[in-house]
Amino acid sequence: MRPTFSILCFTVLSGIGYGVWFLTGLGLAIGMLCGPATPAEAGVTLPLCRFALFDLVGFGVALVFVVAGLLCSLGHLGRPARAWRALSQWRSSWLSREGVAAVLTFVPVAIVALQQAACAYHAWTAPMYGTVEPHGWNERAWDTTWLPLLGVLIALGSAATVFCTGNIYASLKPIRAWHDRHVVPAYLLLGLYGGTLLLWASGTLAGATSTERRVLMLGTIVLAVAGFWLKLRYWRSIDAQSPASAGHATGLEALGTVRSFEQPHTEENYLTHEMGFVLARKHARKLRAIALVAAFVLPAVLAALGLLFPSAPALPAAAALVAGLAGLFVERWLFFAQARHAVIAYYGR
Repeated sequence: MRPTFSILCFTVLSGIGYGVWFLTGLGLAIGMLCGPATPAEAGVTLPLCRFALFDLVGFGVALVFVVAGLLCSLGHLGRPARAWRALSQWRSSWLSREGVAAVLTFVPVAIVALQQAACAYHAWTAPMYGTVEPHGWNERAWDTTWLPLLGVLIALGSAATVFCTGNIYASLKPIRAWHDRHVVPAYLLLGLYGGTLLLWASGTLAGATSTERRVLMLGTIVLAVAGFWLKLRYWRSIDAQSPASAGHATGLEALGTVRSFEQPHTEENYLTHEMGFVLARKHARKLRAIALVAAFVLPAVLAALGLLFPSAPALPAAAALVAGLAGLFVERWLFFAQARHAVIAYYGR
């Protein structure tokens, strides 16, 4: 399939954004176990727990990523104004289920964003009115009951949305490179991995504690190793597939060799343009190596250096995010470029 910029941005950016929200939701749920923050810990990020994986910067950047990804997905449609109709087919369509899950996830996200913005405003204006704590906000039942519940909803909604996105492609049997058991786990794992990279970078800028940074760096290393292994397994799986033939595409291969008597047209059409994208094997090997090094090896090495030399946390975090983003875009470009629709077999390609 011919990779397009809109679909690459959609799958990469929204996956990273939902990965941040999943970790954020877990952090808010952990706050229910750890108890509310003390007044001395209340600030712009207002953590509910000493290790809550929540900061307003990362949460806001994730919102930008998700919205940008969804807007890119609309740009990929022929008639974006009719996109709302896809939500009605949730019983049979993974695309519709993805849209429903994305819309539902925005509800608890919006509530948490408004609450945190209000807390940040109170914390900022507190010195003006001579108050130490933002109107006793941390003593309310909101912080111990409703916010952790919203965190659980955000985590579940984010995981469900990315799960549906992966199944959009994994459910397409005519595209054998996508109809593979590694596709959905890869979407979930890479979304979580990208979210960890973004949280590590944003948390460093927002003043995360050394414990939070160490956990995020360790998480980066573990997820980088897992992503490296999973992508190798996926590429080996699709490389082992036999080439699609006209006999296989028509179901007539048992009768002998099947070939076209005459080509249906003399120039390229929509199917051959969109579904018959060809990537040379030697180029695929180079791009796979670039994706592995940029997306997984470099961030893991930078995270290890960050653990060994914690005195300058911002530089490795920013470099790991940039390298990881570049590598994930190359990986996703390959995901689409190496997928060939069975219809191309009718043209003898």
